[in-house]
Parts: sequence; C-alpha cells; structure tokens
Amino acid sequence: MHRKCPGQGFNNLSLDLIYGAPTTSHDQWAKNLETIFQYPIPHLSAYCLTVEPKTALDHFVKKGLAAPVDEEHANAQFQHLMEATKARGFEHYEISNFAQPGWYARHNSSYWQGEPYLGIGPSAHSFNGSTRQWNVANNAKYLKILNDDSPPTLENSGLFERETLSPATRYNEYIMTGLRTIWGCTLDKIDPTFRTFFLENIQPFIAKELVLVHEQRYWLSDTGKFMADYIASELFFIENN
Repeated sequence: MHRKCPGQGFNNLSLDLIYGAPTTSHDQWAKNLETIFQYPIPHLSAYCLTVEPKTALDHFVKKGLAAPVDEEHANAQFQHLMEATKARGFEHYEISNFAQPGWYARHNSSYWQGEPYLGIGPSAHSFNGSTRQWNVANNAKYLKILNDDSPPTLENSGLFERETLSPATRYNEYIMTGLRTIWGCTLDKIDPTFRTFFLENIQPFIAKELVLVHEQRYWLSDTGKFMADYIASELFFIENN
C-alpha cells in the first residue's frame, strides 16, 4: 500500500505539523496538506501553535510584533485537518496523531494506554503502573554512578529519582491520556473508588454529544475534540491536602 520514498529506502515516516499560526492562511494550510498527501507518508502529528511563557514568540506577541493565536482560526484549521486526513484514509487515533491503518506510533500508543515502559540512559523515564522514575540527566554523572562499586539500582545511588503515584493521580492521568484516543476510557480500568465520580461528571458531556459511549467505553466525539483539555479537567479528581 505504501511506496518507499524515491531514492531513500524508507517507508516508515512521520511528519510533525503546526496549525493555527496567524501567518498561515487557510488556503496555505490546505496546500500544505495536499503537498503531504502526494507522498506515501503513513503517519502525521499535528499540534496547535501555543505561545509559551518567556519564549521569543511570547515576547514578540506582548510587544505587538507578532499576532496572538486566534482560537477560531486554529479551530478551522484543525477541522480541515480532520476532514482531509479522513478522506485520505488516515485514522485519527489520538487528538494530535493521524495514521494509516497499522501505522500507529508504538511507544506513544503504549504511553497513552498507561502501559509500563522502561527508559535506559541519561534523562530516560520509566513507568511501571504505580511509580514513575527518571534518570539523572548529566552524562558524566550518569557514567560515574554506573562505574562506582555501589549497585546503581539503589535509589540512594543518585542514578534516578522516583515518584509514587497516588490512586487519584493514576486516575487523572488515565482520563487525561485515554480520553484523547480512539480507545477511550473504559470503566473496568478506572479504580472503583472513582467510578461513581467519573460517571456523574461525564454525563453532561454525553448529553451534549461531546463524549460518546458504547459498552462502558467513553471517547471524545469530533466536536468534543475541540474541548479535550476542558473536558478532561472537569473529570479530574482533586485531592484534599
């Protein structure tokens, strides 16, 4: 189905795109996508432009040297992106990711579904379902610890730091990542402690058809995808300190 890119020999490629930039007109955005569709690229990641604090773009926007991101402009380009990729056979399997059947990103899909992963090397992150840990970032320090006589697996070796996730944090992270995917959130994967809370708070979004449900699986409708962060935040369980 997918031809190799001429002269390169690669057939598993992904492109990262940014939409919503004030300098990118709707016509230019459409032309950019049409250019991409001319090639056998099986995976696309597309992110809305955001102005991060203390960046050059943030400075330019505050000084009036660059236009701020317009929500309607960005939403229109996201809508076109969903329609154009669907017409070309792409599956919108996560809010920011589109793939031809069978070409989902393996690592990210595992991350979104809360599966354990192991990170090896400086700065690498690991997750086992209940704890998250991250290795020391400094290369020289990382190698020194490995070469020391003391076992590097001990937490007090300085090789890594570890965070134990509370039940509420695990629930919130599952909602945040799961709801953004075509797999959605399933009731059997939600800690029984939070099921009643989840069911009560998700009902208004189901009523407005922002969230779809089938056999205890919940996922965002196309309209709901425009409000993904807001919907997820309304389903978070806030722990009392």
